[in-house]
Amino acid sequence: MRVPLSWLREFVDIPETESAREVADALVRAGLEVETVETVGADIEGPVVVGQVLEIDEFEASNGKTIRFCQVGVGETEPRGIVCGAHNFAVGDKVVVSLPGAVLPGGFAIAARKTYGHISDGMICSVRELGVGDDHTGILVVDPGARVGAEAVAALGLRDDVLDIAVTPDRGYCLSIRGVAREAATAYGVAFRDPAGVTGTPGTAGADVWLDGAGTAPSRDVTLADPIAADRYVLQAIEGFDPAAPAPLQMRLRLMLAGLRPVSLAVDVTNYVMLELGQPLHAFDAAKLTGGIVVRRARIDERLETLDHVVRRLDPGDVLITDDSGPIGLAGTMGG
Repeated sequence: MRVPLSWLREFVDIPETESAREVADALVRAGLEVETVETVGADIEGPVVVGQVLEIDEFEASNGKTIRFCQVGVGETEPRGIVCGAHNFAVGDKVVVSLPGAVLPGGFAIAARKTYGHISDGMICSVRELGVGDDHTGILVVDPGARVGAEAVAALGLRDDVLDIAVTPDRGYCLSIRGVAREAATAYGVAFRDPAGVTGTPGTAGADVWLDGAGTAPSRDVTLADPIAADRYVLQAIEGFDPAAPAPLQMRLRLMLAGLRPVSLAVDVTNYVMLELGQPLHAFDAAKLTGGIVVRRARIDERLETLDHVVRRLDPGDVLITDDSGPIGLAGTMGG
C-alpha cells in the first residue's frame, strides 16, 4: 500500500515537525511494515512553472511524425516557443513547463535547443518527466484555475512523501488511507477524523441502497444470487457530471503516487474512494446497462473483458456483477 503523506495528514493530526521517516518509524512501532519512504518531486530544481498553451502549429517531420510547435505563456511578457510531440492538449490548456536552467528527476537538464527546425525554449512535461508517475504517453494537463507563471511544484502539489507499506494478512484494513490513518492516530495519541464518518438513508431496492443526497435511487432490480459470496450490494445513482471531464489534478496525482493510473472521471473517483476507505467500487453507465443487476458466482468457461482490455477466463469461485448481457465487473477486483 503506497500512502502519500499529505493524504494521511487529512485524517490524523500528525505533528508538522515530524518528517516522513519519523512517521514511518512510528508506524513500524505500531506493528506495520514500512518498506520504503520516497520523496517525490524533491529532485525538481530551477524554473518549472505553470504555463498556458496560446498557439499550436503542427507540421510533419522527416520521420513522418506530426510535431507541434507551441507558443506557451509562462507569466512573462513574451511567450516561449516549445516543440512537443504529444497531442493530448489543446490551445487554452494549462500545463507544466520546464524552462532552460531547470533540472528534472534523473538529472535531466533543460536548455534551449534547436530541434525539427525550431528553437525549443523549454519543455512541456509529462508525469514521468516530473517523476510523479509512469505515464509518458501525454502531457500533464493541470486544472484551469492554476495561475500562469506560478512555481509548479508548490502550486500544484508535485512534491510529496510516499510511505510504501507491506500490509500483512492480519492488517487488511490498512489497505486504505483510513486504516493507516487510524494506526497513525493511535501511534501518536492524536485525533483521528474518520473519512467514513457519514450517515445515509436506506433505500428500498432489491439490495441495500444508501442515499446521501448526492444522487437518486437507482431504478433497477438487484438480485443477490449467492448470499454467501455477497450478502450486500450498494447502488448509488449519480447524475449531472461530464464523464469526459478530467478528474481534479490533486486526485490524479494522488492516484499516481498510490500506484494507479488515472483513466476517466468516473473510474478515478471510484478508485480514489476505494483507496481512501478500503471499499472496492465500480462505476457503470446506466444507459449501457441491460435489465437488472445480479451478483453471482461465475459459470464454467465464462469470460469477461476487463478495463485493461484483457479477456479473462473466469473461475467458478469468482464473484461477478452482471446484467442481462452477462458479466460487467469482477466484484471487488476490476470493472468490465
